[in-house]
Amino acid sequence: MTSRERPNEDGLIARFFAPLAGEGALGLKDDAACLSPTPGHDLVLTTDALVETVHFLPEDSPGSIARKALGVNVSDLAAKGADPAGFLLSLALPENWTEEWLAAFAAGLGEAARDFACPLLGGDTVKARGALTLSVTAMGEVPTGCMVRRTTAQVGDIICITGTIGDAALGLRLRKAPAWAESLLPEERAHLADRYLHPQPRHQLARALRTHAHAAMDVSDGLAGDLAKMVRVSGASAVVEADRVPLSPGVRKAIQVDPSLYDLAVTGGDDYEILCTVPEKNLDSFMKEADSVGIILSAIGRVVQGHEIPVFRMQASERRYDAGSFSHF
Repeated sequence: MTSRERPNEDGLIARFFAPLAGEGALGLKDDAACLSPTPGHDLVLTTDALVETVHFLPEDSPGSIARKALGVNVSDLAAKGADPAGFLLSLALPENWTEEWLAAFAAGLGEAARDFACPLLGGDTVKARGALTLSVTAMGEVPTGCMVRRTTAQVGDIICITGTIGDAALGLRLRKAPAWAESLLPEERAHLADRYLHPQPRHQLARALRTHAHAAMDVSDGLAGDLAKMVRVSGASAVVEADRVPLSPGVRKAIQVDPSLYDLAVTGGDDYEILCTVPEKNLDSFMKEADSVGIILSAIGRVVQGHEIPVFRMQASERRYDAGSFSHF
């Protein structure tokens, strides 16, 4: 990045971000946006910050960084049963940013906003003294009183997960060229790498979650740890059938070469799949609705009485993951 005659802050906003502005953003010409919630709906708010070298790597493409920044927030909304309404972006650019980098970032952000039906409403741009840092605050809507909480799992509920688990963690590990990577087909390696770079928020499932789920959250810090968080705050425990945890072909192959990678798959972060608990009587209908919007849904266990860390049952053993999720501190 170089610093040749770059636009000032107003020019930067007008050129790169105003074209992305949605209704209520006032063309990004005011100090705030004005958003009117749909009558009979609650607002659901979430925010996530991303820091270079912590959440993405310096060599990641600007478009991928943008898509991840918005995607992880839309994933949080989806897990609450909320339909996206818009987002705010705070962007702290290092001193050596370029117009080319920012144009690619804005293009990726605009594509993600269209894909997720979540328009830009406003934000802030500042100069960073250190690493590139960005924060997205996303807003969604649910019919009044219908937000799906993390804290309301019930004993007897079936535990369900969307998509596949462990792809992103192994996709990140691929960058170190591990020996097990040689066993994967090129398309399998590409799939794992893409899943780390480009989260796929399951916002199409929001309505079905509102209808069928008792509790839900997105898996950002690892399946084992996030499940432990959910059942702990719900005053319960859980049993997971390890062979039912959905794994992609690439992850299955890698585990065949190195069985310890199963632990990485279920504790590694960045899956951004939806973990939820569903009354058994709702399971068939929930699965049909997931299938109707093209989302794979797997039943992997059950909420049980107790306060222990969830157990993963394997053919000849049981495993509990004491440190089952990522923590910044």
